[in-house]
Amino acid sequence: MTLLVRVARSDPGAPAEFRIETFHPMTVLDVLLAIQREHEPSLGFRFSCRVAMCGTCTLRVDGRSALACQTVLAEDATRIRLDPAAGFPVVRDLITDTTPFWEQWARITPYVVPDEDAVGGDPAVIPPDSPERRAIDPALDCIQCGACFSSCGIAGRPRTFLGPAALNRALVLIQDSRDTATRQRRELVAGADGVDRCHYIYGCTGSCPKGLDPARSIRRLRKGGGRDDG
Repeated sequence: MTLLVRVARSDPGAPAEFRIETFHPMTVLDVLLAIQREHEPSLGFRFSCRVAMCGTCTLRVDGRSALACQTVLAEDATRIRLDPAAGFPVVRDLITDTTPFWEQWARITPYVVPDEDAVGGDPAVIPPDSPERRAIDPALDCIQCGACFSSCGIAGRPRTFLGPAALNRALVLIQDSRDTATRQRRELVAGADGVDRCHYIYGCTGSCPKGLDPARSIRRLRKGGGRDDG
């Protein structure tokens, strides 16, 4: 079957429509590689692992933020439109500058800040069957792909809202008993750039390639979820 592909190009004079022969199962990344190989070597897009682990290939497929390597064409698909992820400056074609995402990610200190007095002692462990681990697990598998950021109507506009991924990560760390930066993170997520900026559009939850629910994490933060110490 022939597929008509419309691709956003940063050069207005560059070809933007392509027809390719499809096979099944065929991913959007397969489509892009076919275009680059058979029609337009200069087409710009980003990918790496091909197995939905690195989060590199985020774009919009018919307006929906997704990973190119994970999105499989419908067997009866006859046309698709591909655009760069929203909320980011475009570098070229489907390649974006993800700095806005990483700026917000860095603000929440996205790693465990240990107790300095405990460093060098026995490793701190959260038992896998503990209530703490069960509370953390549903929000734990973020790959920092930025699909939620792209789907959010607030993130990146202006560039102050922490965004779904950073807030989801903040919840994980606030609930982690090994972490000592709970108070600082609570102050940040409760501030002007935190949970109250969320309008609950739920685009973040609908676009997560790992099935996470950032909107749920934001609701929990808004209700004060997590530990009270630290």
